[in-house]
Amino acid sequence: MRPGYDENPVNPVPAIIWVLALPIVAAEAYFGLGRLGFLSGGPGAGQAARQIMVERTAFAPEFLIRAWDRHSAAGGELWRLLTYPFVHYSFTHALFVVVFLLALGNMVARVFRPWAVAALFMASAIGGGIVYALIAGLAPQFRFEPLVGGYPAVYGLLGAFTFLLWTRLGQEHANQLRAFSLIGILLAFQLVFGVLFGGAGKSWIAEIAGFVIGFLLSFVLVPGGLGRVRRGIRHR
Repeated sequence: MRPGYDENPVNPVPAIIWVLALPIVAAEAYFGLGRLGFLSGGPGAGQAARQIMVERTAFAPEFLIRAWDRHSAAGGELWRLLTYPFVHYSFTHALFVVVFLLALGNMVARVFRPWAVAALFMASAIGGGIVYALIAGLAPQFRFEPLVGGYPAVYGLLGAFTFLLWTRLGQEHANQLRAFSLIGILLAFQLVFGVLFGGAGKSWIAEIAGFVIGFLLSFVLVPGGLGRVRRGIRHR
């Protein structure tokens, strides 16, 4: 056999990406069993289970606003910042998130350590939710629906991927603004999709915040990044 013919033609997805995707896949498998009638409650049990799970895991801006007003996290249910990325409104919603997670996560995990990939994912979800709630508190005249689904976290991985592309273009002395073309295309697609099919809410605020958080954290979380930051502080 010729050299290289026994190599896997598909790059294996790092384990950390499967760890992040597993709760989403497990939730959709559970809802799917309900649709097939394997759960008590009949054929509608799957949709009922999804609705209950969404209500129990979604993050509403009111939770953070309430905690801020009370000057205490007690009763604020801020743990929902950790749960809302893993439950989705529909199978299609979850499918898009998993596809983006596997694609972007695979590319980011080639450079970042596993713990850094997990930190990017969760920090973008948490930070995106906090920014979303803060803006909701500043604009009480508008309705801000609860955050559901992993798009803010996935946009954080997109921010990290954009950082890697931005760095490479800088090394090649090319136009670094080209690195931000993907985020522009995705946001335009979401806007058109929302206008045509409805459901265009304000969750894009959390998604953009997640992207910015992922991009900025990459300066520190990329291998050797923290050392460069320290050296830069010493030289000032």
